[in-house]
Amino acid sequence: EFLLHLAAIPIEVMVAVFIVEKFLERREQGEKRRQLMFIKSYMFRSDMRSLFIANFHALQSPAVSFAAIRSSGLKELREMRRMAERVEYKSLRAMEPVVMEYVKAQPVWMSFMEWAITYNFEEIFHDMIYILHFINDVRGFKEANPQRLFIEEADKHEAMMGKVRKVLGDGIRRFLDYTIELKEKQPEMFQDILSDYELSSGFMGRTGEDMKGSARQA
Repeated sequence: EFLLHLAAIPIEVMVAVFIVEKFLERREQGEKRRQLMFIKSYMFRSDMRSLFIANFHALQSPAVSFAAIRSSGLKELREMRRMAERVEYKSLRAMEPVVMEYVKAQPVWMSFMEWAITYNFEEIFHDMIYILHFINDVRGFKEANPQRLFIEEADKHEAMMGKVRKVLGDGIRRFLDYTIELKEKQPEMFQDILSDYELSSGFMGRTGEDMKGSARQA
């Protein structure tokens, strides 16, 4: 009886219903991604700001700064993102503070993972699991060796160093992805966030140099 009833429905109506359902699914997914963009905006300007600043400060190539990002158009931003497929850092020791910023930001990664579960963003979920496993590796090493640098031990193991480079490099790439999204969809927010980063980056850089100078004088 159900099949007879189904067969009586004009094919045009069935196709229309299917199209509407797909449209609603895409619209719902689009709204979730829009919400995620604003959640990122909050996280990037608060709990994650020091992490991204540390990551960019340690970067050797590509030569990217927050000032350059803020003044770039979409074409230039996409070129920066293309160049960031391969990143190099100034030294092993320059990477250590970035690694520790990831550890400090563990509650943020947990929040993103919970959000990904709630809204069914599988790719984000897997990214967060990878980062959290990495953080556990770092914590385990530092608890057993509080006076040693994690990055120097990681450099002795190809697989672990590969994990370090992936996590830190993905951080640069995700930041650039987000700036492109903002530039396209929220240009005023783009300017606000990059202005904050540029100011904070300069302040933190000067503070670091002042501390080094004081240490040399002592």
